[in-house]
Amino acid sequence: MKKYYAEAIGTFAMIFCGTGAMVINEITNGSISHVGVATVWGLIVMAMIYAFGDISGAHFNPAVSIGFAFAKKFKWKEVPKYAFAQLIGATLASAILYYLFPESQFLGETTPIEKFPAYKAAILEFLLTFFLMVVIINVSTGSKEIGTMAAIAVGGIILLEAMFAGPITKASMNPIRSIAPALFTGNFKHLWLYILAPIIGAIAAVSSCKLVKDDACCDAEEDC
Repeated sequence: MKKYYAEAIGTFAMIFCGTGAMVINEITNGSISHVGVATVWGLIVMAMIYAFGDISGAHFNPAVSIGFAFAKKFKWKEVPKYAFAQLIGATLASAILYYLFPESQFLGETTPIEKFPAYKAAILEFLLTFFLMVVIINVSTGSKEIGTMAAIAVGGIILLEAMFAGPITKASMNPIRSIAPALFTGNFKHLWLYILAPIIGAIAAVSSCKLVKDDACCDAEEDC
């Protein structure tokens, strides 16, 4: 059970701090700034990998769990358990933010910028998650993101992608990160793309593994 608790707590911290920065930036008229919000996302992910990487692998994202399972580094039966733990953590974080900041209109929800078509947003989210999973699969140990290299690399790519793509799609790269705020704002209009695009992107990233590494790079299944 410890690994599920770790996933729930780590996801809670990530959503509370990440979307919390977006909420505070919203209600204080940009006091944190876009750069500040992106930095918060990168730093909280980095910190949680240090905290829980050796316990649960620090997935905090069902697309990542699915990617590891597709790579045969993680058992498929663990994916729904991880996703449920992640959902609990993320939902609790959004609930607390909803209580603390009722004046927030968006609660850190993920929607494409106005006049940016949903299909283009889906393509962008696909590519963002593809790059994220490429980094994760190459710095992880089995299905676990552990240590300095993983923490800095994964936190860094999230900061980078949030920095340049955040203004367009909010740079979700994570179905749970998008679902949790929507449960409280009631805005499900574009939720489909924030669920499908990251999952497909993670699977595509794993599939690209053998193009640059040996054929056995994604064939070593690991018990979790």
